[in-house]
Parts: sequence; structure tokens; C-alpha cells
Amino acid sequence: MSPEVPMLDIGFVVNGKPVALSIEPRELLIDVLRQYLKLTGTKRSCDVGVCGACTVLVDDRPATACSMLAADVDGRTVTTIEGLANEEGLHPIQAAFVEHGAMQCGFCTPGMVLAVKALLLENPAPSEAEIRHHLSGNICRCTGYVKIIEAVLDVSRSSSLAHRQ
Repeated sequence: MSPEVPMLDIGFVVNGKPVALSIEPRELLIDVLRQYLKLTGTKRSCDVGVCGACTVLVDDRPATACSMLAADVDGRTVTTIEGLANEEGLHPIQAAFVEHGAMQCGFCTPGMVLAVKALLLENPAPSEAEIRHHLSGNICRCTGYVKIIEAVLDVSRSSSLAHRQ
């Protein structure tokens, strides 16, 4: 008979909404997002935090949800890809990805878009070299990155981004 695992109560804000959950202390953020909250845009891929598919924003900073304990977001703010679009439509970064064809299979796109959002919050007018450096932790196996870079450069020049940070 295995010992019962004590539950941990956590509270955080996800996509602008407060959440309170009882979880096992060892649960990963990706599992809490996908299983408890049904936010499946956060993708599981490498499970070691090197591919970027599971990227979410924690307090507006990129974080790998596959290697972060859910307990670590207690009292913090989490943004997933589901938190970007609103009743007005796609977030300008998402719209730029669509306009530039910056995705093919789409598996890496949620993590890539959130990494771009974090970059543009920190640096609203990055150079191509800065974009490439910032996205180096997000692997895309389909696009070759050219269209992604074009989309980021385009949205960084757009005034629509300032209204939807």
C-alpha cells in the first residue's frame, strides 16, 4: 500500500482569470494547464525544456511548462496561447504569423508566439539578430524560420501591437 500524497493548494491567475486548485506538489505546470484547466494549446514535446513547444508566460517572462512545477506559479500570472486572442480577434502577433505564413504544422506556433510576445514586451523594436537570438530556444522543424522572422519584424513595426500588449 503506497502512502497518500499530501495535496497542495495553489492560486494563480491564468489568462486573466483567478484559479484555485489542489494539486500534488510534484505536478508539472503543463499537466495542470492541459488536464485540470483544459488549456491544450500548450504542447508537450521534449519534456526537458529545450524545444520551446510548451512555452507559456509567467509574469510576462517565457517559461517552459514541461519542466516547471505548478506549485511555482502560486501567486503569479500565467498566460497561455488561449489568453492572447479576444473578442476583437487574433492578437497582432498571431495575425502576423497567419499573414506571413509563419507556421506549417502549427505544433511550435503557440510557444513561438508567446516567446515573441515576451520579446516585444521587453524590446518593442528588435533587430533580426535579436529576434533570432531570442527565439533560439524554440525549435520549428517545418518553416526554416524565415517567415517567422518576417512576421516578428512586421508586427514590431506595427502600431496595432501597442494597443494589445
